[in-house]
Amino acid sequence: MLGAIAGDIIGSVYEFHAIKSMDFPLFSQGSEWTDDTVLTMAVAETLLTGRPYEETLREFALEHPDAGFGGMFLQWFTTPGSKPYNSFGNGSAMRVSPVGWAFDTLEETLEEAQRSAEVTHNHPEGIKGAQATAAAIFLARQGTSQVVIRDVLETRFGYDLHRTYEDIQPSCSFDETCQRSVPEALICALTSMSFEGAVCRAVALGGDADTQAAIAGSIAEALYGGVPADIAREARARLTPQFIGILDAFQDKYHIPPS
Repeated sequence: MLGAIAGDIIGSVYEFHAIKSMDFPLFSQGSEWTDDTVLTMAVAETLLTGRPYEETLREFALEHPDAGFGGMFLQWFTTPGSKPYNSFGNGSAMRVSPVGWAFDTLEETLEEAQRSAEVTHNHPEGIKGAQATAAAIFLARQGTSQVVIRDVLETRFGYDLHRTYEDIQPSCSFDETCQRSVPEALICALTSMSFEGAVCRAVALGGDADTQAAIAGSIAEALYGGVPADIAREARARLTPQFIGILDAFQDKYHIPPS
């Protein structure tokens, strides 16, 4: 979960100012959390309290309306009683990371990832993006190798994850759809050698930097046993007291070692 938050903050500077290099400062004065973090916190709140996803997602978004939400989601959370809108945007994947830590089996993880997605992103591709991300986190925290995770995800979801980073990076551009951004973020994590490497690869795709770095970072946290202390410290320093409280409560409940 903290991996997703750190990735969001690191990528925030580059969401609309794309770079194609991994040589950049991880944190700067403009580094801040965005809608990715807000909705990740909402998902964690549901898992901690049992409140419906529709309720927590709407409540947290209304509390932070200027966090950078997409137009369709903005309309959803500002319209009482609104229904899922068949989205296949990557918002379902950017917020799902807490689900990957909260369950004891892959099938439970996939079922809950679908529940977290379908309140807004009920298109099959929107659900798939959330499930693939949560599955990668679940498998990584079990100690599964990157190669095996890749093969499981390809088999279950049909993503082409045998492409190399060098294959995808030159032509990657801003795209908010699950089908064009989630596989690329997965490749960044599954071809990395460190947490920082996974996040920097995602940012340097030159695409939807904060969201792809959040997805890659969420998986890298599980792959590498946490977020490096210096990165965790910088990320936590930018969070609100409310968000820190949710993060700490979630880590405690699900026995996640603090970074």
